Amino acid sequence: MGKMLGYARVSTSKQDLNAQLDPLEAAGCVHIYNDTASGARTERPGLDACLKALEPGDTLVVWRLDRLGRSLVHLVQIVTELQARGVAFKSLSDGVIDTTTPSGQLVFHIFAALAQFERELIRERTKAGLEAARARGRKGGRKAIDATNPKVRMAKSMHKDPSVSIDEICSNLGISRATFYRYLKL
Repeated sequence: MGKMLGYARVSTSKQDLNAQLDPLEAAGCVHIYNDTASGARTERPGLDACLKALEPGDTLVVWRLDRLGRSLVHLVQIVTELQARGVAFKSLSDGVIDTTTPSGQLVFHIFAALAQFERELIRERTKAGLEAARARGRKGGRKAIDATNPKVRMAKSMHKDPSVSIDEICSNLGISRATFYRYLKL
């Protein structure tokens, strides 16, 4: 029997990888590769390194199916390629899927379809919420700032004093240099 390699992914740096790392370590993974990237992104160096390191007889272990594939098609493609290379696949949270068995393959396809369905539902709800907000006259993004804003007036006033540096102005107002220069154009 080969080694077990783990793969973990979070979408943003604010999310905690430990919720995935701990179960992967407990499952016996000798090495765990990880990425901080949206599931939709194609550039995932951790996944690429993990897939490259897998050898026949090894097992790729993930915490959940949606941590691995960008879509149902991508997920099925990865697992099919692994099977062709003689590499097994296990998902710990999705009913302990094990693709070395016919029933595990069936369960994999069912859970992959459900994971894709869940992502599509989230996408549809988000889109519907944005459309409803727009219909009520709400727009996304930051509120526009004009020349009458107190911070803008203060930045312009401080800039007139040659003894005050731009860095000091930005620090005192809690703004970036880019924001400062935007204020000057207003």
